[in-house]
Amino acid sequence: MRTVLFDVDGVIIRGMHSDPARWRRWDGELKADLGIEPDLLVERFFKGVFSTEVIVGRKSLIAALEETLPAVGFSGSPFSFVAYWFERDSELDLQLVEIARSLRECRSARLFLATNQEHLRAFHLWNGLGLRHIFEDILYSARLGVAKPDRAFFEQVDRRIGPQPEPPLLFDDSPAVIEAARAFGWEAVHVDDAADVGSHPWIRSMLDGPSRNDPGPE
Repeated sequence: MRTVLFDVDGVIIRGMHSDPARWRRWDGELKADLGIEPDLLVERFFKGVFSTEVIVGRKSLIAALEETLPAVGFSGSPFSFVAYWFERDSELDLQLVEIARSLRECRSARLFLATNQEHLRAFHLWNGLGLRHIFEDILYSARLGVAKPDRAFFEQVDRRIGPQPEPPLLFDDSPAVIEAARAFGWEAVHVDDAADVGSHPWIRSMLDGPSRNDPGPE
């Protein structure tokens, strides 16, 4: 049993990939729908308190939004904004999800999500999108108190998954995370799309191997 970990945004979710050329933005209608200028929200919120405090669990998402949303032109409930965001930033890469599901079924891998998330969206991903039916756990930054690519993130994950017979295998879209994971001793693969996962030699050997229902030679 090998441990295989997947990033979420840019990998499992077809959204904000680390390469801006591959972005699938969820906020294209944000100005028309909620009156919020997307770039202003990014500067005032996502590059501010969200990335420094919310993502590592030092401040709740709702508290941070209550402080920030009025300054970007939104006077409604922060829960309305959260519902809007989560609904639109939820496009699963179905081909990649199917690869993960097949790995689970062949019973040759322990599957985890390893991601920078705050608590509410982590729960949405886990329960609302049904990823709990495929993965063993979601190991995320607000839960661990530290974000990728900090070495402490990998130390926390390593403690939770326990001793491994071979290095964990991480699929991520961020070059900085790939570099940090390799420095920690993991195997890490940069992902642009599902083909980067499906073509990995170990993954391919698992998926192309004998079916778990195959009794083998008589």
